[in-house]
Amino acid sequence: MAAMVAQGAVRLPQLFQSGMVLQRHQAVPVWGWADAGESVSVTFQKKVYTATADSAGRWRVYLPAMKAGGPHTLEVAGGHATSEKLVLTDVLVGDVWLLSGQSNIDVTIERVYPNYTDEIDNFSFNEVRLFRVQNNTSTRGPEADISPTSINWKPLTKQNAWLFSAAGSFFGKRMWEKYKVPQGIIVNSWGGTPIEAWLSADALRRDYPLLVDKARLYDNTDFVKAQRQANSQADRQWNALLEEKDQGVRNHFESLDYNDSGWQTINQDNWLWRGIGTTWLRQHIHIDKEHAGKPARLLLGTLYDADITYVNGRQVGRTYYQYPPRRYDLPEGLLREGDNVIAIRFINKNGAAHFIPQKPYLLAFGDDRLSQNPLPTDIIPLGKEWKQHAGADMPACPGGDVSLQNLPTTLYNAVVHPLAPFALSGVVWYQGESNTGNPAPYADYLTKLLRCWRNTFRNHELPFCIVQLANYDGRQQTGNPSPIVPQYSPVNSNWAQLREAQRTVAANDDFAELACIIDLGETVDIHPLRKKEVAERIGLCFDRLVFKDKKAVLPPKLLSTQIHSDMKTITLKYDQPLRPCGELFEYEVAGKDGRFVNAKARSEGNTVIITSPVEGYPCRLRHAWKDDPVRLNTYGVSGLPIGPFEKNLDFVIDSHHHQ
Repeated sequence: MAAMVAQGAVRLPQLFQSGMVLQRHQAVPVWGWADAGESVSVTFQKKVYTATADSAGRWRVYLPAMKAGGPHTLEVAGGHATSEKLVLTDVLVGDVWLLSGQSNIDVTIERVYPNYTDEIDNFSFNEVRLFRVQNNTSTRGPEADISPTSINWKPLTKQNAWLFSAAGSFFGKRMWEKYKVPQGIIVNSWGGTPIEAWLSADALRRDYPLLVDKARLYDNTDFVKAQRQANSQADRQWNALLEEKDQGVRNHFESLDYNDSGWQTINQDNWLWRGIGTTWLRQHIHIDKEHAGKPARLLLGTLYDADITYVNGRQVGRTYYQYPPRRYDLPEGLLREGDNVIAIRFINKNGAAHFIPQKPYLLAFGDDRLSQNPLPTDIIPLGKEWKQHAGADMPACPGGDVSLQNLPTTLYNAVVHPLAPFALSGVVWYQGESNTGNPAPYADYLTKLLRCWRNTFRNHELPFCIVQLANYDGRQQTGNPSPIVPQYSPVNSNWAQLREAQRTVAANDDFAELACIIDLGETVDIHPLRKKEVAERIGLCFDRLVFKDKKAVLPPKLLSTQIHSDMKTITLKYDQPLRPCGELFEYEVAGKDGRFVNAKARSEGNTVIITSPVEGYPCRLRHAWKDDPVRLNTYGVSGLPIGPFEKNLDFVIDSHHHQ
C-alpha cells in the first residue's frame, strides 16, 4: 500500500466519503494510508484522535461509541507540512447495514417500480444513505480497498435509488421510519455468484483445498486478459455473421406492411424454438379510434432469451438476457387506428426461445399505465397466437467466459475484506440460488461464511439475517412447451435442501435469524418483485436480534413434537396461535423405508395435528419440501408462514422432543 500513497498524502478508503453514516453505540474504526511513520490526526465532534502509520503506511484510530445524530464533519490530516487535509461533510451517526448475496439483492427499484409506484414516487429520505460497492474480483488475495462507485452515500430518493437495490431501499426506509435514526445501506452483491466466491482462502483451505487452488489457476493477468479479448472478438464475429444471415433483417420482417400471410401460426403458451440464432414473431392488433395515437406501454411478460421488439416497424425496446420484464414504452402517435403490428426478433445462443407464462402480455394506456399492482384500468390484451418465421440458423458461439466472480475467494478478496473493519449494525445474507445444483455442502459453507466475516469485521457477535430462498419452479426456464403442472406429490428438491441448510445454520447461531419468504416468490420468476415485503421480514428479524424487541413477530417457531400411542397422530406445538384454515397442506411423513407420502393435517390453537398414513411408526416429517410449495397454507395469526423444514421423529410414544 505504501506505493499507492503519494509523498506527504493521507488517503482514506473509498467507503469514507461525505454523506456517510457511522455506526452508533459502537467504537468506530477510521483507517487509511500515509507515509510510513507519518503521524495522522482525525477530528470528529471537536475531539482529536491520533495515530502513526506503520511500516506499510497503514494507520487506524477508533472513535468512541456515539449517539445517533448529525450532520457532522470529519477531518483527517497528516503530519507533513505539505499534507492536504481531508474534510468529509454531512456525516451522520446511526445504524449501518451490509446487504450481500446475489441477484435478488441486486434487483433494482426500477425493476419493482410498477408494484409500488406511489410509494417510490415519494421517496425523499435524507437520513437514509445508499452506498453501492462496485463489483470487482481478485485472484491474488485480499485487497486493501474497493473501486470507486457512482452510488456513494446518496440520500434515498427515487432518482438515487432507481438503479439501487430495491430490498436495500425499502429496508432502509423501514428502519428509519421505525427507529428515527440515520440509516446507512451498503449493498455488496453480484448476480449469479456462488457462496464460495464470498469466502476467504483461510476459511476454505482446511476442508476444501481444491477450491482455493481453483482460484489460483486464474491468477494470471495475461491469461485472463487474453481470454476476455478472445471471447469479445468471438462475440463480435458471431453477431456480425448473424446480421449477415438473418433474412428477417434483409427482408424487414418488422415492417408494418410486410406480408406474413404465409407464416405458420403458433400459440405462445405451447411453443418453443430450439435453435441457435434468430426466429421472428409477428402479431396484428386492432387499435380503435379511442386509443389511436395515444402513448402506451407494451408489456411482453418475460422472454427467453434476448429480444428486439418493434411496433409498426419502429424499434421500441431491446433486452439482452432472459430475466428483466419486457416493459416497452410507445410514444404518442406510434399506434394508428386499425391494424398495427408487434414484431419480436428472438436471439438465442443456447436453449429454447419461449414465452414465460403467468406474466402480463398487453398494451396499457392512461395515466396509470406504469403500474402493475394493480394492473392499469385501460388495457388491450395481446392474443396468444403469433405468426412465426425462422430468421437465421447459427453455429454455437465459440469461447468461454472466465467468470472470475464465480471462482472461490474472488469476491471476498476484492469487495469484502476491503470493507473491514467498518462498524456495522448487522448483515443481510440473501444468496443460494446458484448453489442449488449441489446443496449438500451449503450448511458448512454458510457456517464458515458467518465465522469468516465476523472475524474479518472483528465483531464475533455480528448479527446476520439469512434470507431463505423464496418459492420458485425453475422447470419453465428449461423451455418446457407445456404449462407447468404444480408438484403435489412428494419430490426430492434441491431448493428445499438448501433452504433447510439456511434454516439449520440460523437456528444453531445465537446471533442469526432466518427471514422466511417462502410465500413471496413467483412460480415462473427467479427474481420475485415483492421486495418491500422481503425488506419488512428482514426488519422483523433485526427488531428481535439487534434491538431485542420481544414484541417483534417472527414466523411460528416449533417448540415440541409428540407422537401419540396410536402411532398415527403427530402433534407439533408452536410458540404462537396459528391461523384457522381447515385442512393444511404440504406436510409429508416417511416410515422406516424412507419414502415420503402426503399426510393430512389441521390446526387447533398453536398446534398442528398430523395423521400419519405410513405403515408402522412415522420416522421423518417434512413441510413445504418442494421448489415451489404452492399449497402451503400454515400461517401464524400474524400472517407469517411456517417455513420449510425436515426433522427426524424418534419413536418415543407420547413424549416431547425439542427441535
